[in-house]
Amino acid sequence: MFKVYYEKDIQQDTLQGKKIAILGYGSQGHAHAQNIRDNGYDVIIGVREGKSAEAARNDNFEVFSVADAVKQADVSMLLLPDELQADVYENEIKDHLKENAALAFAHGFNVHFEYIAPESNVDVFLVAPKGPGHLVRSEFQKGGAVPSLFAVHQDASGEARDKAMGYGHAMGATRAGLLETTFREETETDLFGEQAVLCGGTASLVEAGFETLVEAGYQPEIAYFEVLHELKLIVDLMYEGGLELMRYSVSNTAEYGDYVSGHRVITDAAKEGMKEVLADIQSGKFAEDFVNDAKAGFPEFKKMREEEKGHQIEEVGRELRALMPFVKSGREYNQ
Repeated sequence: MFKVYYEKDIQQDTLQGKKIAILGYGSQGHAHAQNIRDNGYDVIIGVREGKSAEAARNDNFEVFSVADAVKQADVSMLLLPDELQADVYENEIKDHLKENAALAFAHGFNVHFEYIAPESNVDVFLVAPKGPGHLVRSEFQKGGAVPSLFAVHQDASGEARDKAMGYGHAMGATRAGLLETTFREETETDLFGEQAVLCGGTASLVEAGFETLVEAGYQPEIAYFEVLHELKLIVDLMYEGGLELMRYSVSNTAEYGDYVSGHRVITDAAKEGMKEVLADIQSGKFAEDFVNDAKAGFPEFKKMREEEKGHQIEEVGRELRALMPFVKSGREYNQ
């Protein structure tokens, strides 16, 4: 039976008195570091000089190079982008891990696909919050938490599982619940969710709906509101209470339309496409394509990004959002 672990279920003092190095100080890094410090643990930051190092110092952390942070640490949590982790591990981490120290991840990508093969004398685990860093931090500050997954890849010390659960507790996740998984399951399901539903599937569905209305002669601005702007309402309802609450909350007309039309759009052919996506993830093809493009400077990635930025729905959206200050995110990004 699937078990969820809370504060009462774990050995809470596993990492007390240990030094925890957070490697990277971006979205997840700042949240992990601040939550763990606020819970009374000894935290240092390992990061190259630049904006992230400055931000960490401004938040009153001791900042070291990655190598110097790892040398001191009992647990090193690697929170750099996936495409950077293998090189950083090889050049700045591998030779500096203490025996029986732990190397930790928030996503199993590099370990599962063997771009990183840790030495046999270190523990390897992951703790993956199921939410972005800003939410991990804000929920902690409210006294709550974001549920997290944990898994052990390698147990050199005999205590790797306790360390993983102890890290989740230190980060605050045991307030909401720790759920056990494996590196394979976390990696493959995470990639599939992003590609088939959350990012790739949703973006393509929205674009296709927009194009269908515009090609039928409807105003692009009206199409934008109907297929993109109102999506937040639906997703928020699903987030709060699943499909059941969403269907309860919308009109009878909308609910009836859901039942009679949804499967006309997401057909068996769409599901077959999802199976192909999953097969590419499971075989390592997606990982290989991504890593090879990253090594080449991301030419294909950048090309696709620019093409998508030029879609009509983006142009219309920028104009309409300028009229709606209440939907401005406040996030920094290049439009």
